[in-house]
Amino acid sequence: MPFEGPIPDLDLACDFWSLRFVEETSESYSVRKNVPQPLQVTTDRGVMATVYANGGYGYAATSDTSPAGLRAAVEQALGWARATAALSLFDTRALARAEAKGAFASPSLASPGLSRREWFALLEEESRAAAIDPRIVDWEMSVETRTATHRLVTSAGGDVEQRYRFLFAGASATAHANGDTQTRTLGGPRSICQQGGDEVLARFGFVGAGRRVADEALEIVLAPNCPTGAMDVLLAPDQMILQIHESIGHPLELDRILGDERNFAGTSFVTPDMFGVYQYGSSKLNVTFDPTQPEELASYGWDDDGTRAERVFLIKDGVLLRPLGGAISQARAGLPGVANSRADNWNRPPIDRMANLNLEPGDATFDELVASIERGVMMETNSSWSIDDSRNKFQFGCERARRIENGRLGGVVKNPNYRGISASFWRSLDRVGDASTRQVLGTPYCGKGEPSQVIRCGHASPACVFRSVDVFGGDQ
Repeated sequence: MPFEGPIPDLDLACDFWSLRFVEETSESYSVRKNVPQPLQVTTDRGVMATVYANGGYGYAATSDTSPAGLRAAVEQALGWARATAALSLFDTRALARAEAKGAFASPSLASPGLSRREWFALLEEESRAAAIDPRIVDWEMSVETRTATHRLVTSAGGDVEQRYRFLFAGASATAHANGDTQTRTLGGPRSICQQGGDEVLARFGFVGAGRRVADEALEIVLAPNCPTGAMDVLLAPDQMILQIHESIGHPLELDRILGDERNFAGTSFVTPDMFGVYQYGSSKLNVTFDPTQPEELASYGWDDDGTRAERVFLIKDGVLLRPLGGAISQARAGLPGVANSRADNWNRPPIDRMANLNLEPGDATFDELVASIERGVMMETNSSWSIDDSRNKFQFGCERARRIENGRLGGVVKNPNYRGISASFWRSLDRVGDASTRQVLGTPYCGKGEPSQVIRCGHASPACVFRSVDVFGGDQ
């Protein structure tokens, strides 16, 4: 467990200090082509010290959580705060001091879960089920379990402990026929990810997924190419989450808008004057920052600066209301934000990150969504993405699609792609699926920051219909 009990005497000549302890343990299981892969087990443990002094900000990390190690880290952070005070973009003396006390826990935290032997047995069974045809040339089943404890202690009396349990699952099959190769996955690369234990697998039908992805891989590789032209598109939740992530989540990160990420992860087409007035999408578009859904991947009680996390609308009835900006970015920009100052580990400082970013359900059943389309395609499961460094112009590809003609689902087509511009694409949103079409998904692999950080993001979305989208197939 991370540091427990009283903090050593840290009577320093500073305005504020905090210690953020992190311990995470992961176990990764995989079976590829019926061959169990080596079990991978990792544990990482350390602490980040942050200090405000003379209006400056400094931090230092260490894996030494002894009293002497803690003091050395805080003193190093204090040195950086003093050294940079004259060059700071903001005066830390104006920032609130984190003083929250409390605890947060993932679902099923105390449940024992499956043993290592049972995990491998489950994956081997699904792997064997995928070997249905010589044209299936590769297949793999995988699960990663992760537990974590984060504790934030501050000089203002704050003391927050958050304990997490995560599960990430994957199933994939690759088919080759007639000179073409196609891969089908369960929800995409590790988008099957939630907080909780092995009950997460049941929500996504993991048992039986081996045969299902193999069948669909064969179906796709033998299918004709997706048609090309302007047409309506029905996006399934496992593609909607990528659309939300790339063309809403990243553009709304306030540090991007302020220019902090320009040289690495890019900037944003959004500007500070847009908040409160800009029509980001149609009136059907309602997007929330919501850390309150227990099973979603990035649910938490407090962010890494100690700000209480609450559900708020970022976009309401299509109008842009607020950015994804933590306390420091809010102070710099003079804009309201959210509790999303997050770090991916003990050895990185918190920055503005996506957490749970959700598109709220509408009122249409899946059948009604299909019936509303005269000519179009339904696309499932992201396979490729490209977006410019201002997160505006994009091109996305999916694993699988089906034609829609006269309000009816037709045959499968392969290599479905579409492109657009964020600033106008969301205004073409015409129908939003109801709660029965909604899925809670996410990604553990969102990269950003210098030095680089890879963080967990949750996304929930219903299926959605967009009008007159630029669609093209693999022969274009």
